[in-house]
Amino acid sequence: MFRRREPVPFAFLAESDRFRSNVTPPPRERVSAGQIAGRWLLGLTIVAGLAGSLVLGMPALSQNHSPAQTQQSQASQGH
Repeated sequence: MFRRREPVPFAFLAESDRFRSNVTPPPRERVSAGQIAGRWLLGLTIVAGLAGSLVLGMPALSQNHSPAQTQQSQASQGH
């Protein structure tokens, strides 16, 4: 359960897990209202595109195999 650490020849490597920097990172920038609106618009555009492709693609994916609904071109009928 308790493992002994192997001896390390460099003291700074042995103490690196206990090192804490006193330098704080800069604060994150606030997102502007325009950026939030742009992200929402992009998300809605993607969702609308997926929904539209699903609506337009559903008739092609339906499996109606009744013989009365088969279509033949005029070339196959000899006209």
